[in-house]
Amino acid sequence: MRRRSGIDRLAHRHLGRSPALGQRIPLVSLIYVLAVAEHLSFRHAATTLGVSQGSVSARVKTLEEDLGILLFERNTKGVRLTEAGRNFVAQIAAGIDQIDHAVRTAGAFARGEQGHLRVGAYALIPRSFLAELIERYRDDHPNINVEIMEGTARDALMQLRADRIDVAFVAAATDPPDCYSRRIWTERILAVLPAGHALSKRRAVTWADLADETFLVRHGGTGPQLHDHIVLRLATHRPTPAIQRFDVGRCSLLAMVAQGFGVTIAGAATAFQPMSDVTFLPISDEPEPVIFSAVWSPHNRTPALRDLLDLAGQMSRAIRAD
Repeated sequence: MRRRSGIDRLAHRHLGRSPALGQRIPLVSLIYVLAVAEHLSFRHAATTLGVSQGSVSARVKTLEEDLGILLFERNTKGVRLTEAGRNFVAQIAAGIDQIDHAVRTAGAFARGEQGHLRVGAYALIPRSFLAELIERYRDDHPNINVEIMEGTARDALMQLRADRIDVAFVAAATDPPDCYSRRIWTERILAVLPAGHALSKRRAVTWADLADETFLVRHGGTGPQLHDHIVLRLATHRPTPAIQRFDVGRCSLLAMVAQGFGVTIAGAATAFQPMSDVTFLPISDEPEPVIFSAVWSPHNRTPALRDLLDLAGQMSRAIRAD
């Protein structure tokens, strides 16, 4: 069976519907001209298009009259393009191909098979829930261009409201009044100590054990939430906890802990990054794991976002079932 050309595919979508190009030229007439030019036969063009030969002939003749030029020379053996016809066909063929591509691409976007997805995240730690979610999503949707933008929860919400990202993953059970949100996964909070710290040989520590330590947190990522978490947990301790903020990345902060600048706390996923000079310990009196939520605009109904949230829900349910 002969493979359909772009002309054939577009014709079958538009026959019977004649949206006008400009004020006078129906798109279907251009499709008929291209079919005749391809086959150099009104009869074969009509067969390919699934219409009558008379319909093709009438359409082409009307177009020639509207343009005031002869596109085809007709004789008993068939037809051939005039010089004006060759130039006309060359010009419109590219346009028809672009329209055909646009129609097919629009369908792919609508089905979530193609497009863009902009994700705001606190971090993308290897082997973490979020990293595995993004990896599985990209495997399932190879034609979706996924962009990751790292920042604080406040930054992510600002980007979301400005329509610069499609979804934000934040460390909190947040419920902004102008956005949708959903709890996706949880992580335990761990204490991060230098390997040679006096507490590093224990199986676990308490908040009271850490009360006199100097805590290091970042300005970026989950730093603001961790800062507030430390203040909340040690609110009754006197003096108030010593907390130092640094404008560094996650790896640099861990290196500072290793060098004895202080201690910090982190989600359990951070422990997936092996570092020989730091120790990760559970905090035995930490009451609840940290909740991580997805936040998105109620106006965003793109299939790409829907598929990501569906996959996140599936993964979350699978973890709870284990």
